[in-house]
Amino acid sequence: MAGGGIGTIGVKKERAENYRGKITLYVIIACIVAAVGGSLFGYDIGISGGVTSMDEFLRRFFYSVYLKKQHVHEDNYCKYNNQVLAAFTSSLYLAGLVASLVASPITRNYGRRASIICGGISFFVGAVLNAAAINLGMLLSGRIMLGIGIGFGNQAVPLYLSEMAPAHLRGCLNMMFQLATTLGIFTANMINYGTSKLHPWGWRLSLGLAAGPAFVMTVGGLLLPETPNSLIEQGNKVEGRRVLEKIRGTENVEAEFEDMVDASELAQSIKHPFRNILKRRNRPQLIMAILMPTFQILTGINIILFYAPVLFQSMGFKRTASLYSSALTGAVLASSTVVSMATVDRWGRRLLLITGGIQMIICQVIVAIILGLKFGSDKELSRGYSIIVVVFICLFVAAFGYSWGPLGWTVPSEIFPLETRSAGQSITVTVNLFFTFAIAQSFLSLLCVMRFGIFLFFTGWISIMTIFVYLFLPETKGVPIEEMMRLWEKHWLWKKVVLEDQQANNTTNGFNHA
Repeated sequence: MAGGGIGTIGVKKERAENYRGKITLYVIIACIVAAVGGSLFGYDIGISGGVTSMDEFLRRFFYSVYLKKQHVHEDNYCKYNNQVLAAFTSSLYLAGLVASLVASPITRNYGRRASIICGGISFFVGAVLNAAAINLGMLLSGRIMLGIGIGFGNQAVPLYLSEMAPAHLRGCLNMMFQLATTLGIFTANMINYGTSKLHPWGWRLSLGLAAGPAFVMTVGGLLLPETPNSLIEQGNKVEGRRVLEKIRGTENVEAEFEDMVDASELAQSIKHPFRNILKRRNRPQLIMAILMPTFQILTGINIILFYAPVLFQSMGFKRTASLYSSALTGAVLASSTVVSMATVDRWGRRLLLITGGIQMIICQVIVAIILGLKFGSDKELSRGYSIIVVVFICLFVAAFGYSWGPLGWTVPSEIFPLETRSAGQSITVTVNLFFTFAIAQSFLSLLCVMRFGIFLFFTGWISIMTIFVYLFLPETKGVPIEEMMRLWEKHWLWKKVVLEDQQANNTTNGFNHA
């Protein structure tokens, strides 16, 4: 076959040393606009916790929680424990889970831009419904539309960024999604801080302003170029090469173009990507697509990002102080993501994940000890201990921001061959949103039951994931996504899985030709 190297397990021929091109202004602008999709995810994470701590919002939709909050002697760990209130936050992620599965065939057959546009429109409608909500049904309907938008956006945007970026800068550019997410969280926290003073309609403004980035994402999706990988996969090789030359800033793109064509021809032979992804040769990528987003959520970051104002108020912070503290954690998260962008293609994914895991373990243990010794169901933290808790929560958030935050999305988006890339990303998004939903729905109850032990619960998971990365995740730094399959063939464990499958296929083919 022309170009050679297409076998049963993916593009085999190494041409990476012949890749040419540079980072161009065109690709930077495209990636920045596409990454706005991440800000939708982040904005909602940040806005939900702040809104659910506003008295006017609680009084209108969750009156029982409002009454419980007013009781001075209410158990600090349990004052916000209400499943309907938790459903306000978690319903979005359940809708996103379902939407991400629908988005996969759309992303594969109609391009990355199609899913980005669908996500932007859905999120815009959801923001309008939430801002205008007059009853709980309307509020939850808006949340479901927001979830559909996030399901489509989270499925398509990381793929778009990975495919547009040159191999040597893929980690940095892919992290624009996480940077946009963290900036969305920080922006939401600052908006909550301001709107909490606008009585009685401040919560409407907080929820309605989500329409802004949704509009940008929709318009951006209409104006952005499709990725060359997607164009070639759809049979438009001429346009795919033209876009590739434009984003690489050179006409000498033959090696990279041939890899894309080879990958596309293999992808066209795969009619059922979800069925194909279950085969033994794809086992390493499938395991990563499931465990990376699972571990990302089980760091416990969402207890900070979803419920930061609620959590800080439970610890005895006043309402304004709790919103200010959550805004501080949002700023730390955004800043640490920039650090990750600057170092990921130099130091690699493994080092950041392992060091971030160790730092998070230390911070969680210290916070748990302080809360266990100095904070109870009927007493508040002293000012000194409150400051220490905020400091270590910020250090925890910083560790997440340069490690599992961005890399929990980056690694799964870059490891799949083209024929299973959309299916793999759908699995990643679905798993992420499932655990996000589970934690969002159960956290207030877990906090009430486990109390300070909730931090130790997440510490155990962080210990497991840090060991997992050390043993089982190969370094993907600088490896072209069309040649990622060779990485598994060199790993001490995964090569046994991949090569045994290849040998079995060769044996079968030999018998068939005999």
